[in-house]
Amino acid sequence: MIVAGEASGDMRAAGIIRALKNTGTRFSGVGGTRMAGCGVELFADIHDLAVIGIGDVIKNFNRIKQIFDRVLKHVDEDRPDAILLVDYPGFNLRLAREIKKRGIKVIYYVSPQVWAWQENRVKTIKTLVDRMLVLFAFEKDIYAKYGMAVDYVGHPLVDEVVLTRPPASIRASLGFKPTDKIIGLMPGSRPQEIERHLPVMLGAAEILTQKNPAYRFLLLKAESIPRIMIERPLCRSKVKVMVHDGLSYDGIGIMDLSIVASGTATLETGLLLKPMVIIYKTTPFTYWLGKMLIKLPYIGLVNVVAGKKVIEEFIQDQATPQNIAAAVQKILSSPEAYGRLTNELAVLKASLGAPGASVRAAQIIQAELDNKMTGA
Repeated sequence: MIVAGEASGDMRAAGIIRALKNTGTRFSGVGGTRMAGCGVELFADIHDLAVIGIGDVIKNFNRIKQIFDRVLKHVDEDRPDAILLVDYPGFNLRLAREIKKRGIKVIYYVSPQVWAWQENRVKTIKTLVDRMLVLFAFEKDIYAKYGMAVDYVGHPLVDEVVLTRPPASIRASLGFKPTDKIIGLMPGSRPQEIERHLPVMLGAAEILTQKNPAYRFLLLKAESIPRIMIERPLCRSKVKVMVHDGLSYDGIGIMDLSIVASGTATLETGLLLKPMVIIYKTTPFTYWLGKMLIKLPYIGLVNVVAGKKVIEEFIQDQATPQNIAAAVQKILSSPEAYGRLTNELAVLKASLGAPGASVRAAQIIQAELDNKMTGA
């Protein structure tokens, strides 16, 4: 059984499933279109779990609790040989506690961000999870310090982030000229992120257009977002924005620079060596709570993995159209600054490990299943 709670987890899980497809393993669980496309028998959809922050959790508590209970019901009925929990720690760690009571092996893929806040959570995680599979080398050191069974497998995005065709062909198919300077708008994959980020991004686009009318704008629409959610703010905007509703990596691949909501998208953009500006806005209470708990000096994954501030971040009240536009203009108007960022992102890409992360993770999971079957 596999439980993924959001789009990135659905993608990570699908990579594991594809790597295990010829092993005779049967899959069921919670996921999205990618897991379903791999033949997983889904009994709940990730769209029903798309919440951000404590406020959204409280508002949607009954729905989330229903899915939680449904998962446990299937666990009791199916008695799977192992359960793979993918990211989504607020839900999945609570689920792990109940699963362990049932004596079922728990494997966790994509670690909770213990490096960002409350590292001592590893002590609790160790009692709930039989094996942890992590994406970053520094995460292995943290878990190993507490004596937990942990494997560093590398990041699957190294394999996944590729273009399906040459950038020139993609540009032409979307109506862009070879010489157009394209600025990407990547507001996120959750409805709440669209509501909070897209108006700010469009405001920045208006300022940038005043500085250089030749700028072109491309918005990446996540498949989890209804088109009407982006059409309304786009209709109110004074800037013409092309919407890319296709493969996101192809869209990123033709951008000269992007404005990106903090999350996995920053790594995807970095792997394609595209300079960016990171933003994030959430509810005042969630932001206050985060400030109390999170001790890192930055939140963008590219900066966390690099261990320094490579990319400019604008969080909460700092995420204004004026600040964002100024940062974008500073990069695009300086070939030296642009080249420096591209070089920093190349170093970041090299640090994410060799290709084959999903295969390595699948091999470890298969070994755990084989051990269970032989009683080892």
